[in-house]
Amino acid sequence: MRNRLDQGGLIDRGQPLTFRFNGRQLTGYAGDTLASALLANDVHFVSRSIKLRRPRGLMGQGPEEPNALLQLGRGAAMLADQRATQVMLTDGMEARSINGTPSLRFDLISALGLGSKLMPVGFYYKTFMGPKGWWERYERLIRPIAGMGLVPEGPDPDRYEKRDLHCGVLIAGGGPAGLAAAVRLGQAGVDVVLAHQDSRFGGSLLASRAMLDGQPASDWVATQVATLSALPNVRLLPSTTVFGHYDQHFLGAVERVTEQQPDAPIRERFWKIRCQQLILAAGAIERPIAFPNNDRPGIMTASAVRTYLNRYAVCPGRNAVVFTNNDSAYATALALADAGAKVTVADSRPTPSDAAETARAAGISVRPGQLVCGTQGRQRIAKVTLRPAHDVAAGQDTLPCDLLAVSGGWNPSVHLHSHARGQLTWREDLASFVPADDLSNVTSIGAMAGTFGIGAAVAEGYAAADDILTTRQGGATPAAPADGPDIEGEEPGPLNLKPLWRVHGTGPAFVDMQNDVKASDVELALREGYRSIEHVKRYSVLGFGTDQGKLGNILGLGIVGELTGLHPAEIGTTTYRPAWTPVTFGALVGQDTGELFEPIRRTPLHNWHVQAGAVFEDVGQWKRARYYPRPGEDMDAAVARECLATRDGVGVLDYSTLGKIDIQGPDAVTLLERVYTNNWQKLAIGRCRYGLMLDENGMVLDDGVTARLGDTHYLMYTSTGGAARVMGWLEQWLQTEWPDLDVHLTSVTDAWATLSLAGPKSRALLDALGTDIDLSAEAMAFMSVRTGTVCGIPARVQRVSFTGELSFEVSVSADYAPGLWQQVMRVGKAYGATPYGTEAMHVLRAEKGFIIVGQDTDGSISPLDLGMGGLVSERKDCLGRRSLARSELQRADRPNWVGLKPLDPTAVVPEGAQLVGEPGTPTSTAMQGWVTSSYQAPRLGHAFALGFVNAGRARTGEVLHAWDVDAGRIPLEIVSPIQYDPEGARQNV
Repeated sequence: MRNRLDQGGLIDRGQPLTFRFNGRQLTGYAGDTLASALLANDVHFVSRSIKLRRPRGLMGQGPEEPNALLQLGRGAAMLADQRATQVMLTDGMEARSINGTPSLRFDLISALGLGSKLMPVGFYYKTFMGPKGWWERYERLIRPIAGMGLVPEGPDPDRYEKRDLHCGVLIAGGGPAGLAAAVRLGQAGVDVVLAHQDSRFGGSLLASRAMLDGQPASDWVATQVATLSALPNVRLLPSTTVFGHYDQHFLGAVERVTEQQPDAPIRERFWKIRCQQLILAAGAIERPIAFPNNDRPGIMTASAVRTYLNRYAVCPGRNAVVFTNNDSAYATALALADAGAKVTVADSRPTPSDAAETARAAGISVRPGQLVCGTQGRQRIAKVTLRPAHDVAAGQDTLPCDLLAVSGGWNPSVHLHSHARGQLTWREDLASFVPADDLSNVTSIGAMAGTFGIGAAVAEGYAAADDILTTRQGGATPAAPADGPDIEGEEPGPLNLKPLWRVHGTGPAFVDMQNDVKASDVELALREGYRSIEHVKRYSVLGFGTDQGKLGNILGLGIVGELTGLHPAEIGTTTYRPAWTPVTFGALVGQDTGELFEPIRRTPLHNWHVQAGAVFEDVGQWKRARYYPRPGEDMDAAVARECLATRDGVGVLDYSTLGKIDIQGPDAVTLLERVYTNNWQKLAIGRCRYGLMLDENGMVLDDGVTARLGDTHYLMYTSTGGAARVMGWLEQWLQTEWPDLDVHLTSVTDAWATLSLAGPKSRALLDALGTDIDLSAEAMAFMSVRTGTVCGIPARVQRVSFTGELSFEVSVSADYAPGLWQQVMRVGKAYGATPYGTEAMHVLRAEKGFIIVGQDTDGSISPLDLGMGGLVSERKDCLGRRSLARSELQRADRPNWVGLKPLDPTAVVPEGAQLVGEPGTPTSTAMQGWVTSSYQAPRLGHAFALGFVNAGRARTGEVLHAWDVDAGRIPLEIVSPIQYDPEGARQNV
């Protein structure tokens, strides 16, 4: 390991680890990150940029790293876009670069960089516009070039879990400030959770050479962690990133479990945390400076270089230049010199501070008032060019180097504060934003609050803890805290900063490395007329990458300020949204995947359907029999047979999945009046009525039949997929807007199984089964409900029809359903009883022009569009009714519900097909409507479809054309949606 120092660091030299990078076998140690191990092996060039394919190297040391996104592993276990700075090294790890054809070093597509002037920001908006027929060609060309990682080759083999956690105080960040607050609160007995994104607590202390209480900073950290570990009221969560801060002190965090427990059965754990009080100690990120060719491998932030030196015992270069505009980079210069590197500091400030004198005393060359105005080198930096800061035309000086450490200042990590809509305040001394004190029970401390220096951070941590203790103790002053540590050799922070955003010169000066956004791109966005920083971001894609602009956003903001003459505080910032750093889908999903993605619901008759060879489909959460194929039958043949059996004899359907809501109370009818469009006051006991339910916008929410069982007792049926939605809708209004209504709702969907008998012989079959209910047309008219027994089983029988045939729906207690079904099948043989599934049900209802909410409606369809305006009562109000008076819903050319009959009786139109006019007419390409349901209709003897056509009810007889990718144009005649027995004679016998 060429760059590994002989001693020092927090790595375990007794545990060597081997790994592979781009096929090359390398060695590291336990405690290394993949990034530090690569640098130890003198590997700087790790990737190519997304657009221009320029060589890129490691630049940071944490979540801010924009370049080193690598693929780990292979096959189903492959991990895409893993930031090398956040991946702990493991034995046998295999990593490879993403972009590079045929290889990283010899990339043919890097020739694009020669035409970089032809590809400024937004060029794709202006270039790939036509001809239209070439769009697919463009996509095939661009897709292999653009993008990040590769998709794993199969289901994720790792396991994940989700946990809920409640605590008194959550501290996000385990640096010096966070540790101090945790110790103070923990020793006071407060229930504390301390989450830290790194595998080790300590933050900046792990890279510090300061002595705390006479011991190295890392040892002091170990003492504090040991103290916390011994407290039963403190939960430590290392390797845990708090990625989102939401309303009411709810935070999301992901714990990388295997970093701490390699043999753990789960890889990551998603913590959903609720806290009473929140302390944010997320630290700060060093920002770069935009200067020509500032993206070469070997150019890093000064703090990253210091971290690799002090924490990982890796010296990234032996001939280093440090470019800075503040004091903090001098700690890096001293650390490099101590490691044996030759160091030159280019300080943009004309008068360096005392830190420069300390560096000179250590033998470091300090060049005040100097700017880096260019770099040279192919796949790693080889030279830098310096010039005086005050004179652009002055002579330039070229220095050989293999490392350039840059510090343009520090940006407090304000993201978690901003997630909760906290405001930001500009700090002139930092030339950056810090959180304002405007969120209730949320405190920002340490570098995140703009407080740099170990002593100051620890003191601020103690103070934040004392404020919380004072609040919890009702204003009483807490016991005096322990004194902070005695500190020797503390490194300077970003003192005496003189803002420097970019250096002019020849060559691209990159602001956002991951997206190849240059300073000239930001300038172009302003020339194009964009002024809002949000618009500049979206046009230039500044900050769009997986690093979320952690290095580039404030830098871009500063450049916008220079170009517009506005102060950065006037410009403001872009909106910071969760996630603070990328989160795996696996962690968010947890164990809710595969069969556990959502509950699988089965009807009481499921086993019979399985034994009968049914093919199932998922409807909502239910497993429903779609069709029952016999030997030699495909789906079309099976469905046709089931439909015709229902027409000629008896079709038997498992209807148990329909939503059923029991409604009882003196105000039950008032509720129905308010949620349904039609009238319910005069519905007699023992009768049923079809109802249409609207949302507040007047759009169809659900439909169904409701039966009146008693004076104040109703049973509402909903669609299968809409049951939970309707139940929640009703409860919402009862609990929030109509709490005065005396009515109670109970979901009884699972309590009752329902068998639908449909067909001309259904009455005879039901009589043959044995019932004490008079089923005659005189005694039990259409839309009636009766209670009695069937086969000796207590049952409720409704005479309703979704098929257009004479139909009876028999509901029994779920436990009795299998026995009743078997009797129906046994006795029904004499009547041609045939089970039919949901596919035949869809065909039968389509022939009658009945809608299915969710298939024929999409949240933009009103009852007026469906031709159901007659169901909207003029004598009462209901939810959504007033919205129907909007001019938009009264337009004569709105889409209307129609039937569509193909001129070719065998042509089944694809569902979702768009409808256009006759070829050669002005409407030959303009969309006239769309198809929602389409089937071969056995009872009609030809194909038939349902859908919407603009002003369709006035266009009956007109021919439109549907487009099918395989069949081309399919001509269709607009007809009535009701094609089977429009008079309803068959269902009323």
